[in-house]
Amino acid sequence: MLKRKIDSYLEHFYSTSSKALLVTGARQVGKSFSIREFGKHYKSFVEINFVENPEAVQVFRSAKNSGEILERLSLMRGGKLIKGQTLIFFDEVQLCPEIVTAIKFLVDEGSYRYILSGSLLGVELRDLRSEPVGYMGVREMYPLDFEEFITALGITEQVIDSLRRAWETRTAVDEFVHGKMMDLFRLYLLVGGMPAAVSQYIETRNLAQVLEVQQDIIQLYKRDIAQYAPERKLNIGEIFDLIPPELNAANKRFILKSLNKNAKFERYKDDFLWLKNAGVALPVYNVEEPKVPLLLARSRNLFKLFQSDVGLLACRYAEGIQLRVLTGDKNINFGSVYENAVAQELVAHGLQPYYYNSKKRGELDFVVEFNGGVLPIEVKSGKDFTQHRALANIMDCADYSLPEALVLCNDNVKKAGKITYAPVYMTMFLQPRNDLPVYYDVDISMLT
Repeated sequence: MLKRKIDSYLEHFYSTSSKALLVTGARQVGKSFSIREFGKHYKSFVEINFVENPEAVQVFRSAKNSGEILERLSLMRGGKLIKGQTLIFFDEVQLCPEIVTAIKFLVDEGSYRYILSGSLLGVELRDLRSEPVGYMGVREMYPLDFEEFITALGITEQVIDSLRRAWETRTAVDEFVHGKMMDLFRLYLLVGGMPAAVSQYIETRNLAQVLEVQQDIIQLYKRDIAQYAPERKLNIGEIFDLIPPELNAANKRFILKSLNKNAKFERYKDDFLWLKNAGVALPVYNVEEPKVPLLLARSRNLFKLFQSDVGLLACRYAEGIQLRVLTGDKNINFGSVYENAVAQELVAHGLQPYYYNSKKRGELDFVVEFNGGVLPIEVKSGKDFTQHRALANIMDCADYSLPEALVLCNDNVKKAGKITYAPVYMTMFLQPRNDLPVYYDVDISMLT
């Protein structure tokens, strides 16, 4: 069984809140499995899947109030509802959006706890997310990040803690451990974090079988495009197919002219948004200045488009790449898969990545808002990781006064002035601090 970080989140959420929870995320990231495992904490666990039970859609759609919903639910499940000890799981709720709206009244009624999930929620439920304000939390779920991946493969907490200390103190990792972690990172580039692919690797150690699982997921995503966006399926499908070659290009920026020489962003923007909202692509937008807040400096039509999972990206490149990646073949351009892994990790940790590009100063792979400031990040897959003209230009710029920069590379941890060089696997420790209390009080003593 794969241990996921959302497991502890679910335990904390339901022990500290009376609200329902909506778990969002792309298909096949493990939402339903984690919820079912959490359901074992309850004396009674009831699951309604609107794909497997299409008749349930009409049953709940015609209910007039929470009483009727619970009455019909009890009849459907044979009366296995125990007040105060039942978790009710509504799955594939994109097929029954009325149940999302009804959550407010079910939570108010108070007899049971509720959790919801489904596929393509970002596409299908955009207009409903604000309905149960104060009654439902929302949690995004992603493929396994690198820490979850190595934990699944048997790396102990003690090893991870020692790596974390090296990161926090900016000291080198034991060379033997560092070498093994780089081996695991290269493996992660191929297997990725989709639970089915990770489980297949753990069971068989067969990368060919992992590839088959990944290709099935890619085909599932393409079927979703045809089913849920029939009027735009050609545009969306073409954009989806262009993600690997565009990332492999010199500047990795998505070029609209690759779609059509006369392409305009306004015409295609909804297609890009569909892929983002479906959770299958990660857009990383350009910012004109590395200043907080980065959102205000965002350029809406200049962006890189990454795959939601690096393993799915790797499986779409030429066959036979697996062994060449594992052996570190110097004839392969690792830049695109390295950057995809980093982008995926940042997003999973709650950091919104951007990139910076200036004719005067050059281009930075990523910039993120981190602990109140801007952190520039360069990702280097080769030996020349100390060569970074754009980063040097930015760090020397008095207008920005950035306190630190990060270069993610294949080498061990070391620090040179404001720049920290760290092995790329240490992206797993790049997480915002959410535990800091924010207190603010206005002195009004002179006005009272």
